[in-house]
Amino acid sequence: MIGRLSGYLLEKQPPWVVIDVHGVGYELEASMNTLISLPAVGESASLYTHLTIRDDAHLLYGFAREHERALFRALIKVNGVGPKLALAILSGMDEDAFMRCVRDDDSKALTKLPGVGKKTAERLIIEMRDRFPEWENGSYAPLPLEAANGKPVRNSLADAESALVSLGYKLTEASKMLADLDPQQPTEALIKAALTRRMNG
Repeated sequence: MIGRLSGYLLEKQPPWVVIDVHGVGYELEASMNTLISLPAVGESASLYTHLTIRDDAHLLYGFAREHERALFRALIKVNGVGPKLALAILSGMDEDAFMRCVRDDDSKALTKLPGVGKKTAERLIIEMRDRFPEWENGSYAPLPLEAANGKPVRNSLADAESALVSLGYKLTEASKMLADLDPQQPTEALIKAALTRRMNG
């Protein structure tokens, strides 16, 4: 089991990153909260990881915080929640916000996340309430990461739109979430602003 990777950030194309560990490039899918916390390409980075083995692929997921990984592992145990939906949930809100939704029976906030309907939100609240002991005592401390340099790369707006679609938002919805945002911002900043707008809208 691969539990953690430390190396140099080779690529960052949300929701994917590639980390070079002694000449081997590991491709990981990560939540937007983790991606936003990553340093600039070429700098050192460390991520906690979760490996999923399927018949057709070995998939690696990366997390800036051990607590986020613990929540991811608890989420994928919920009936009907796979890794893709779990990452969408973790991209739309952090661990504290999710905990508040569960404790306050706030299914309305959960339904703002892509792929989460009313029934799924209710199931998440019921099942995750019982799973809190499995992850709520996890470490909140992120692994040491350098701050991103903030320089836009390629077409930030198009990359942000693509990342939102990969999370499960429809193209028209992703475009609406990004409307009127400064296209000169880095991709990660655009995604964060779009997700914040969606949750507050």
